[in-house]
Amino acid sequence: MLSKEDKPKLSFWQIWNMSFGFLGIQFGFALQGGFMSRIFQTLGADKDAIPLLWIAAPLTGLLVQPIVGYLSDRTWHVKFGRRRPYFLIGAVMSTIALFFAPYSSALWMAAGALWILDASINISMEPFRALVADKLPDSQRSYGFVVQTLIIGIGTWIASNLPWFMTQIGIPNTAEAGVVPESVKFAFAIGAVVLLGSILYTVLTTDEYPPENLEEFKKKNEESKGFFNGFKEIFSNIAGMPLVMKQLGVVQFFSWFAFFTMWSFATPAITEHVFRATDTSSAAYNDAADSVGNYLGTYGLVSMIFALILAFVTSKVKINRKMVHMLSLFAGGLGFIMIFYISETWMLHLCFALVGIAWASILSMPYAMLSSAVNPKQMGVYMGIFNMFIVIPQIVAALGGINFMYKLLFGEEVIYTMVLAGSSLIVAGLSNLLITNRSATHDG
Repeated sequence: MLSKEDKPKLSFWQIWNMSFGFLGIQFGFALQGGFMSRIFQTLGADKDAIPLLWIAAPLTGLLVQPIVGYLSDRTWHVKFGRRRPYFLIGAVMSTIALFFAPYSSALWMAAGALWILDASINISMEPFRALVADKLPDSQRSYGFVVQTLIIGIGTWIASNLPWFMTQIGIPNTAEAGVVPESVKFAFAIGAVVLLGSILYTVLTTDEYPPENLEEFKKKNEESKGFFNGFKEIFSNIAGMPLVMKQLGVVQFFSWFAFFTMWSFATPAITEHVFRATDTSSAAYNDAADSVGNYLGTYGLVSMIFALILAFVTSKVKINRKMVHMLSLFAGGLGFIMIFYISETWMLHLCFALVGIAWASILSMPYAMLSSAVNPKQMGVYMGIFNMFIVIPQIVAALGGINFMYKLLFGEEVIYTMVLAGSSLIVAGLSNLLITNRSATHDG
């Protein structure tokens, strides 16, 4: 692989092509994040039990991400390169899981489908992060991750609105008690097709740089072969992670605790507090749940617009990544807290617009900072390890962290989960002050 100083700058469309698969990945994440809690409630889940039904997903990510990162660092295929084989494996598995998830007839089936879906998406997602760092010189890292975020924003907006759109064209959004509506099933099926197609597009339009010394690369892989050697090396990398990575880990913990809270509780919190609808088989609830998907789409749309602005700025001038990230997280925190106080439903668009600013930054700035602080030859495994700071807060949240904290700090009403999410993002923003490494916080 070329050193970061020798890598040529890539055009916008080259970066677009190598990141396009994230459109499908985000279709999967947006559909599961926006509508799996709706599926759980439809199948009879109590509101307080919803986070626990999500737990298999982050637990799997805790294992899958570092392992896939480690393996992809050690993979080289003449035709498919280093990262793209994992794109393909994850895409096929995700497509199958996404299609069948809304056909679950029991809670355990839905939880199992979410587990398989999240694990499969993780197999594809981590190598996409590493690919940006593999292909781009340091001066284009922020730009590259922002373009990736632009594509993620497009995916979030479209996918979050799919059930609503299905309803608008006449597909029923209600069904008998315990059955997921047809509008949700159609949305997940479309998401499955987009996921597979967009990842195939990246695989077919993007090349990868081979290892600098292929013979040495093969020899090193032979020496480090073996199940236990792999785990030993992963744990060694965890123990020796750069200080910047640990500092970013604090920021990531509070950021992803906030968003896991949103994915778990936005539907029950908003349908109950704003729309006063609680009967999951009623038209009022399902119309409200469609609307929640529409509002969640707003954060995807705004993250896309914000990413577009950042892409223009980072292509022209150098930025202070830390300050951009801190201010963006403050905006998102304010957006979540405002949900408690709104008096008109249209104001939810404003709330989630602020959340979208935070989301765009979360998906770009931490990775740009990290990629400037780790060994390029270990980019995959460190990107995988870094994602532990995404899944650990989700595990904490799912094991009761959300229920305990919002009731302890604010009150019993489920809407207080959104206040907890906002407070967590503000803490995440303040945690950026821990990061002092200038090579990480500023573009090269």
